[in-house]
Amino acid sequence: METRKLGRTDLQVSAICFGGNVFGWTADESASFAVLDAFVAGGGNFIDTANVYSAWVPGHRGGESETIIGSWVASRKNRDKVIIATKLGFEMGDGGKGLSRTYIFKEVEASLRRLQTDYIDLYQSHTDDKDVPLEETLGAYTDLIKQGKVRAIGASNYTAPRLAEALRVSEKNNFARYASLQPAYNLVDRAGYEQELEPLAVKENIGVITYYSLASGFLTGKYRPGQPLPETPRAGGIQQKYLNAKGFAILAEVEKVAQAHNATISQVALAWVLSRPGTTIPIASTTTVAQTQELVGASDLKLSAEELQSLDKVSAWQYA
Repeated sequence: METRKLGRTDLQVSAICFGGNVFGWTADESASFAVLDAFVAGGGNFIDTANVYSAWVPGHRGGESETIIGSWVASRKNRDKVIIATKLGFEMGDGGKGLSRTYIFKEVEASLRRLQTDYIDLYQSHTDDKDVPLEETLGAYTDLIKQGKVRAIGASNYTAPRLAEALRVSEKNNFARYASLQPAYNLVDRAGYEQELEPLAVKENIGVITYYSLASGFLTGKYRPGQPLPETPRAGGIQQKYLNAKGFAILAEVEKVAQAHNATISQVALAWVLSRPGTTIPIASTTTVAQTQELVGASDLKLSAEELQSLDKVSAWQYA
């Protein structure tokens, strides 16, 4: 699988990032190990998780995904072969949240323990915390990097103005700099990222790791006009957001391109993300080996300029 340099870091990450939100939720430990093995066998090395995964499941407190990844790394003895990204900031099952210095230092130790490692490759602010000065947050991250516990830092769910402000704070104080951004982005949900965040990311050479890259499963072909919804946890949200005339028009064009390449709808949707300006790396999750092999194949799919233009046109948005 192709690798890409993540922003200004020295991290060489696979063109597809495996989303660990499913671990301990829709994939138990055995299934998680199987898909991770398949991902690495296909050339993948980039795994994304968060301390809060999967606190939303009844009886969970968060940390379940990190624990499974840690057990897998320990059993496979491959820590030096994988790039692990995790996050903090959203409320955990114990009520803890935010980006204060005290909380960052507490949570990094918990994540390191669960991941069974002494360093995190990419430590990300899962959400902005406007109650804590950026100087405090970035200063804490800087110290963690100096201590060797973190290699690089990233931001998730930040607005363009706040990300730009964070970059200015880092430059002014000689703090570690956000090297990556993790926004929601896919063919049917473009404007939120492209209006302000994409120009900033390209200008500042920030690596972009997109989540909801398959629109929560809509861009897999499981959803069709007039057909019953699949029995999945995300079906209700997809129905409200994507099951409309524009969504199905995009899906039809993606399927047309997929047929021309003997590829799947998912592979085309991910290949489109990979074609965007700057360094964009889509996150996607699977729960079976077959799905993982399909995921890995997306990195080898090269779309023509005409195909990219047709996909851009059908999914186009306009400034308000």
